[in-house]
Amino acid sequence: MKNSREMNGCEHCPSKGQGIFCELKNSELHEISEHKVTNTYKKGQTLFVQGNHPFGIYCINSGNIKVTKTGPDGKESIVRIVKGGDVLGHRSLFTNDYYSATATAIEDSKVCFIDKKYILKVIEEKPSVALNVINKLSRDMGAAESKLTSLHQKNVRERLAELFLLLKETHGEEVSTGRFKLNIKLTREEMATMIGTANETLIRFISEFKDENLIEQEGKVLFVVNEEKLVDWANLNY
Repeated sequence: MKNSREMNGCEHCPSKGQGIFCELKNSELHEISEHKVTNTYKKGQTLFVQGNHPFGIYCINSGNIKVTKTGPDGKESIVRIVKGGDVLGHRSLFTNDYYSATATAIEDSKVCFIDKKYILKVIEEKPSVALNVINKLSRDMGAAESKLTSLHQKNVRERLAELFLLLKETHGEEVSTGRFKLNIKLTREEMATMIGTANETLIRFISEFKDENLIEQEGKVLFVVNEEKLVDWANLNY
């Protein structure tokens, strides 16, 4: 892991517009830059581990990080995927709990760390940051509730369709009319854990989605090509 102070500060962050500091002035962002450490994580390296004591928050500059939980049986499940502009460890800011999950880079990623004492000071002094953290916590809770409902009420086909729609919203790039490239590389095992199914079952349903022209694949890159039908298969109303 490469650990260094970056010459370019938060005001030049490519994900600034999506982060919790998005409403701060450049002078305020520069001050935050003086209190951060930027780390470059290679694919497979961990930011923090479930059960460890938290010391601050992680702001994702670029890349993709998977957040996983390990159950009593040792089985790992992916809670969510975070990208540039997202933060990790924010829930622990207001509790004395240990990390309830593990964060691992699924591709080379740049992440900034801000210690707990300083970020709490910023939250106290900057109402916009406090509101953005509250909003982030609320959205995380909503996403967790939606995922729990999906796992209990939907079949594998519906959950997979919903996953592709989610990845289209969070990592999709429209490369032609109605055709979205998914700019994230997930293994079949990772996708299977995200929807709570076996790897073999996932592969079978992906083949079905391809046959029905809902998705396409070029090498290891997936494309969503029929969003309307995916919405129908996911049993969603939006």
